[in-house]
Amino acid sequence: MASIKANCRKVMCIGRNYADHITELNNTRPSRPFFFLKPTSSILPPPHTKTPIHIPRSVNVHYEVELGIVISQQAKNLHFSSNQSEADKEALQYIKSYFVGIDLTGRNVQEAAKKAGLPWTIAKGFDTFLPISNEIPKSKIPDPHNARLWLSVNGTTQQDDNTNLMLFRIPRILSDISQVMTLEEGDIVLTGTPKGVGPIVAGDIVKCGIEVDGKELEEGAIEIGVEDAPEGGYEFSKI
Repeated sequence: MASIKANCRKVMCIGRNYADHITELNNTRPSRPFFFLKPTSSILPPPHTKTPIHIPRSVNVHYEVELGIVISQQAKNLHFSSNQSEADKEALQYIKSYFVGIDLTGRNVQEAAKKAGLPWTIAKGFDTFLPISNEIPKSKIPDPHNARLWLSVNGTTQQDDNTNLMLFRIPRILSDISQVMTLEEGDIVLTGTPKGVGPIVAGDIVKCGIEVDGKELEEGAIEIGVEDAPEGGYEFSKI
């Protein structure tokens, strides 16, 4: 079976989808799903013993654990039932599988771009800025809106919340994205991060995972080191 990265044409990320995370970054709560793209070159598939997260020079890198979706088929202009339970069932046909991902952000790069009124693609797009777990079969997460996501740094838990706190559920997310750009088989969607985001530095060990009905899913586990990026690459300076 080909890897998630090999089949992926685009990475869609939902921002500001957990209220407490919006508050901790002093952001404005959106009235509809807010999404942005990461390049497929940022995807860092397992095994994570081979390549660590690379911290570019002068960049303050933050972790953000998220539930990810792998798209099963082409989806364009999706509209789901107004009934929540029916919409959840209808959306499942567009989901091939799940995974856990860490959406890494160059926070100082992002904040500088925001202040200047410029796009912040650079802050999200560095190589290694999306470590992902192995694929999780859809059958192992019967309800993606009721799963525990957690992340720790050097053994200390930093993020620990349930996906039932999403402001926008998966049917709404897929519908809104598909009305702007066609979702294709193999594309991946990150559904947002809960509160507790923070910095990592070289030498840290980051672990994260997902728990369903009190059981940790082995496929969703990530353990990865952090190193400074090799010399000669990007270095942040004032925009």
